[in-house]
Amino acid sequence: MIEEKEKIEKISENSLYSSGVMKYSINHCFKVLARYLSAGNILEMGPAEGVMTDKLVEVTENLTVIEGSAKFCDELAKRYSGLKVVNSLFEEFDPKEKYETIVMGHVLEHVAEPVELLKSMKNWLTPSGRIFSAVPNSRSLHRQAAVSMGLLKSEDSLNKLDIHHGHRRVFSPESFRNAFIQSGYSIEVFGGYWLKPLSNTQIEAGWTPEMIKAYMELGERYPDIAGEIYVVAKLS
Repeated sequence: MIEEKEKIEKISENSLYSSGVMKYSINHCFKVLARYLSAGNILEMGPAEGVMTDKLVEVTENLTVIEGSAKFCDELAKRYSGLKVVNSLFEEFDPKEKYETIVMGHVLEHVAEPVELLKSMKNWLTPSGRIFSAVPNSRSLHRQAAVSMGLLKSEDSLNKLDIHHGHRRVFSPESFRNAFIQSGYSIEVFGGYWLKPLSNTQIEAGWTPEMIKAYMELGERYPDIAGEIYVVAKLS
């Protein structure tokens, strides 16, 4: 686990989680998440620079964030005096309270054992609690195009940005849903956002904010090929 913590700290020193077009993606992710938020304690996992946190603190006073990077934790604690900040690996987290909503924005692609983590998280939820989880989609249009051009070996191959972020995998819609089903959850909603025909760099080079917003919304119509996919899951 020491090696894992060192890896997380190294990534945080040159983080690209919220750079460029990704800030638009995180903000749209919150727009989707807000449809499913319930009153009660909320846990955000892996807040990184806190783009999603900025939104969550506006809708609840009962927010806890758990983050593996001490650097990110220090920054969040300084920004929000009342925020509960826990510096821990997810696998070592043992909360004393239960949560009505657990937010996992781009978490499961990072962890060593997604199913095992999801199983342990069942003890963190209230009986009516939900998990909102979003991940990159291997079937995104830009990945399919990269395979056709020979830039990726397969849709779920790790690209340069995946490696920089420390991703261990890229989920397909099926493998993403199956991780929750295997862990004993019921999936209430499966969806997607951000119809993404090009890479982040290409989008940032020429797209206007209005274009980015439009394609974020279009992805909700075509979840199987959207750049990002999400589930809302509850205890079975």
